[in-house]
Amino acid sequence: MKEILKLDNVKKYYGDSNNITKAVDGITFKINEGEFVAIMGASGSGKTTLLNVISTIDKATSGQIFVGSTDITQIKEKEVADFRKNNLGFIFQDFNLLDTLNIEENISLSLIINRENKNDIDSKVRDLAKKLGIEDILQKFPYEVSGGQKQRCACARALICNPKLILADEPTGALDSKSSKMLLETMNELNEKLKATILMVTHDTFSASFCKRVLFLKDGKLFNEILRENKSRKEFFNEILDVLTLLGGDVENVK
Repeated sequence: MKEILKLDNVKKYYGDSNNITKAVDGITFKINEGEFVAIMGASGSGKTTLLNVISTIDKATSGQIFVGSTDITQIKEKEVADFRKNNLGFIFQDFNLLDTLNIEENISLSLIINRENKNDIDSKVRDLAKKLGIEDILQKFPYEVSGGQKQRCACARALICNPKLILADEPTGALDSKSSKMLLETMNELNEKLKATILMVTHDTFSASFCKRVLFLKDGKLFNEILRENKSRKEFFNEILDVLTLLGGDVENVK
């Protein structure tokens, strides 16, 4: 199995010697191609900080992070934006679609910025839109389409550059239960049918139950890990709840 992401003893500390906060404290794990993995933990467990260092938004204090064969902790500052653009896709909580651009332009924006050939751009967008069932709304603007169609547009935008890894930080955090389920089903479709590798940070048991593997953080450390394997989503949901109870996290707000 091809290794997409590898973390080796990654640490992220804030403050000075008199007052150190160990946001990420020696985390090691890997994600293989085609996995859909969730990171869970209570507020302050380090999950968002961990995602930030993986996404190159922040820099690890020590340790190594490989995306493919590239150790991103060694990338020069001036090379970070290009690396992110060529290797990572992002699904944002509020989708970040531009209302002044139609759906096709929102999906293709990064390709246009990269000055790819127009015919190639058109072909890539239409092929991906067809796979996601939004080819009939490409000329519409975000305010003219449904919430579910916006979600699929955001997922298409994350996939259009064929990234090694898609990152999602609490993607259902601002959604109602119906919209959350639609987005998670789309992300599952990206993973199952389009073989996208996805890493999602979430506090939500319902969201995590769509994944194939869940990593649990506590106080900046890896606390536990469970695999879905052949379990039903309901069975996996209950297993996640059991671990969260051991973890001492907030299980009152799960969906």
